[in-house]
Amino acid sequence: MPKVKPVLPLVTSDSWLQPFSPQLEQRLSRFTSALASLKDENTSLPAYANWHQEMGLHYEKENQGWRYREWAPAALALYLIGDFNHWDRQRHPLQKQENGLWEIFIPAAECTIEHGQRYKVHVVGADGKALDRVSPFTFRAVQDPETYDYAGQVWQPEKNFKWTDKAFKPTAITAPLIYECHVGMAQEKHGVGTYREFADHILPRIEETGYNCIQLMALAEHPYYGSFGYHVSNFFAPSSRFGTPEDLKYLVNEAHKRGIAVIMDLIHAHAVKNVAEGLADFDGSGGQYFHQGKRGHHPGWDSKLFNYGVPEVRRFLLSNVRYWLEEFHIDGFRFDGVTSMLYHHHGEGVAFDNYSRYFDSWVDEDAILYLQLATELSHKLKPGSLLIAEDMSGMPGLCRPVKEGGIGFDFRLGMGIPDYWIKTLKHKKDEDWNLDEIWHELTNRRAQEKTVAYAESHDQSLVGDKTLAFWLMDKEMYTHMRTVDQHPVIDRGVALHKMIRLITLALGGEAFLTFMGNEFGHPEWVDFPREGNNWSHQYARRQWSLVDNPDLRYRHMWQFEKEMLHLAQTYHLLGHGNAHKLHQDNFNKVLIFERGDLIFLFNFHTSHSVPDYRFPVREAGSYHILLSSDTPETGGHDRVDTSLTYFSLPTEYGPRLSVYLPNRTALVMRRIE
Repeated sequence: MPKVKPVLPLVTSDSWLQPFSPQLEQRLSRFTSALASLKDENTSLPAYANWHQEMGLHYEKENQGWRYREWAPAALALYLIGDFNHWDRQRHPLQKQENGLWEIFIPAAECTIEHGQRYKVHVVGADGKALDRVSPFTFRAVQDPETYDYAGQVWQPEKNFKWTDKAFKPTAITAPLIYECHVGMAQEKHGVGTYREFADHILPRIEETGYNCIQLMALAEHPYYGSFGYHVSNFFAPSSRFGTPEDLKYLVNEAHKRGIAVIMDLIHAHAVKNVAEGLADFDGSGGQYFHQGKRGHHPGWDSKLFNYGVPEVRRFLLSNVRYWLEEFHIDGFRFDGVTSMLYHHHGEGVAFDNYSRYFDSWVDEDAILYLQLATELSHKLKPGSLLIAEDMSGMPGLCRPVKEGGIGFDFRLGMGIPDYWIKTLKHKKDEDWNLDEIWHELTNRRAQEKTVAYAESHDQSLVGDKTLAFWLMDKEMYTHMRTVDQHPVIDRGVALHKMIRLITLALGGEAFLTFMGNEFGHPEWVDFPREGNNWSHQYARRQWSLVDNPDLRYRHMWQFEKEMLHLAQTYHLLGHGNAHKLHQDNFNKVLIFERGDLIFLFNFHTSHSVPDYRFPVREAGSYHILLSSDTPETGGHDRVDTSLTYFSLPTEYGPRLSVYLPNRTALVMRRIE
């Protein structure tokens, strides 16, 4: 009998994928062929992803000089220019090698190139234009404060940074609690914060709150501060506006000393269109790193789109992954804009209403191959590295191992969850909240694929939208946040803020995320300095003094956040499987469910506080309350005695518990062993 080919585990776990098994097999075959071709060339994936060690400007001690390499296949001529040769555009021409590479070696005796000097490459492009460009492989880019012009900067400090984080391993983070943050706007001052300020002043807050991961935005250099770091110009250069590369290493090292993993917001979906600072039209061909013409331009983002089908582009991006993992000890990546990468239509105006959408001609198979190689590389170089995909399409297998037919990420962002909460707060009265909808939105996710749950991120905080706290309390936050001021709008807002975050954590996934400041209900929105706001930093900072003031109710929300995260870590909440619904009461707006050995009770009703509320439990015994959102310390009304022990009652239908469940209150209970 002919040997039957085994079915991919991804297909086995989802019968709807059966008709598309050949396409999944083809994706896996293309991936294995790519690895095999590297082996045929006597190399490996990690060795292949070392282009940054060969390209750009490097000092060669053994040869007593500097070697500079660039990839510019269509260019007519290249010249290295900088402070060291008085920006002479003829003195140091590069010689063209094979495969579109250019190279020059400059003996140290001939020309003194020193740490801190600025440099560029003068490129005569295929179109005949001659422009001074920043090297795609520059490891530090700096902006002239007078001309605002960017240039590469020779970065060769006398002493290497001394790491002391050898004991930290990302494998220790089994249930990520992620603090999304931006170094520049992390301080309260009206200005741009630094890596060292973040390490010294913000990391202690994050650790105290209970988060075990930070997700750093805007690390790679970007010319426009207000882009939130999403229009990258220099992929190998940490943003100089926050400090030096050594300052960033200090930040990562300090995070690791506190047991906090560092995830980088990685932008490989697109790049800034700027010619002066970025990669666009580097060799004058109109393409090179990007697709030609309209296909190379993202209409919604006004940025350039990578051509993942070009081997050198894949190598450039894979080397970028390796660079951040090794040079800065980054522990993983949140890949931004994955939906845009996966599809030629970028997910814009498309409803993913059937499985054929994931396998039709609109899918960018080159991008899928790149992502498979990138996830494989990251996991090989740093076991346990955390890889998160920002995808709203629901691509099957995105977070399954490549060998199972997947793409290799560890987590996907639960992007529908914050959208649901904002939509609910904007368009529904409290009385109209639908428990079935809440349960569905928080539990509707792909089997065997992990999700990062979040009630809000930076997206919901941007100008034009509002944070959850501001949707709930709005202008009343300006005048009624004192603890002695018992205002009904604030009471409602604080109560629902806590309940929304707790139920999102408990039901929404296998990891949890917040944007900095939202854990204590930071008011207003995020708006970077720009001409329209007279270049103000008023909304591009975090007002920590609000939560530090014991007379304000921000501290209540922060206290609940600490207790909530402590509970999740102590009882390994996110490591358990899906929640099991125990009871739903639409009249009283009560939802009760179990996850692991914890029982969660939510009363969303505006006024019904129910004494002697009975509900089923799976095990008879005695129970106690571990967490209450109604304690005075967390801004509640102290209506529940958390010191009591509750004994189950036998009934013909199984054991029942009876508790007092006040309105707009959440409780967490556990059986006493």
